[in-house]
Amino acid sequence: MLDRTGWARSVGGAGPYLTLFSRAGITREAADAAAAKLDIHELPSARGCTYVVPAADFALALRAGHGFNDGDMRTAAKLGVTAAEIDRLCLKVIDALSGGPKDPEAIREAAGGAVRNLGEAGKNKGLTTTLPVAIGKLQSAGEIRRVPVHGRLDQQRYRYALWSPNPLTLFRLSQDEVYVELARRYFRWIGPATPDEFRWFSGLGVRASKEALEPLKLAALPGSDNRLMFAEDLDAFRSFQRPKKPHYVLVSCLDGMTLLRRDVKGVLAPEDAKRKVFCEKSHRAASELSDLPSHGLFDRGRLVGLWEFDPGTQSIAWSSFIARDKALAEAVKATETFVRDQLGDARSFSLDSPKSRAPRIEALRKAG
Repeated sequence: MLDRTGWARSVGGAGPYLTLFSRAGITREAADAAAAKLDIHELPSARGCTYVVPAADFALALRAGHGFNDGDMRTAAKLGVTAAEIDRLCLKVIDALSGGPKDPEAIREAAGGAVRNLGEAGKNKGLTTTLPVAIGKLQSAGEIRRVPVHGRLDQQRYRYALWSPNPLTLFRLSQDEVYVELARRYFRWIGPATPDEFRWFSGLGVRASKEALEPLKLAALPGSDNRLMFAEDLDAFRSFQRPKKPHYVLVSCLDGMTLLRRDVKGVLAPEDAKRKVFCEKSHRAASELSDLPSHGLFDRGRLVGLWEFDPGTQSIAWSSFIARDKALAEAVKATETFVRDQLGDARSFSLDSPKSRAPRIEALRKAG
């Protein structure tokens, strides 16, 4: 499913679980088991962001993130840390993990004096020691991997383990070829899409993204605003008939339906373009948004509502842009049961809390 519809964005929230459940009814237990077996894994990838990726794409995903995870090293360099110092620390980290997975504190203790405290200056820049720099470098190189505490994908507490064999060991694509393969997957997942939308997803510059697209020989969708897709998909696209029967699904606010293009307007019916939705502190027209302000409710590709999980009542607060019917209520109930019984909550990201979510929940209940 991740291969066909796209890698699942992960930021310590329920997004990966909701992606798997909404499309294929995959339970949390099954997802966690797949992660434990390394059939899927969360790793730094495109644009330096973390995604849950299928095993066949581990190496590609890691290489797609090449160069995007150097922020900590640049910060450390400004504090007098050299590349050689980090390389020495990396060796200490690998030695520390030779006996099995460890959390950052245990790694720090095992590495001893190789971990340098960066003092008040580092604290002010969000980097208190050199350890995160080494861990980030080793992750991007495929030398170590994250092991989520309690085996959960919806939190950001990790231990780290040696990754053997390193998924990059036998990977032979050049960096330019990596970008071509990333583009190939992107337009399979979400085409028709624009070059600008791919550029945002990949983090590439104008020239690099253009060079990545050229070998694919994408076709322009007639009558569109520079939207491209594979030529062999055009006939299927033109002949597609929207099913008459509604098909309701509840997805994460970071679901690929909107995140891959960052185009909320594109999934709205014309009559909903000016509809006001609550965005943290005020209401805005839905068509003005790049990202969903809450989790999304879709029907056959159209955004028809928004939702949040209310931990206080253990229920979903939701509003719909269309008339509610029995099938819609049943879809909400099914996701509500999944979140309550299997996840316990549906955070958008790691820092999302019942308190921060309260205004969104209130707005959804008022919208009805």
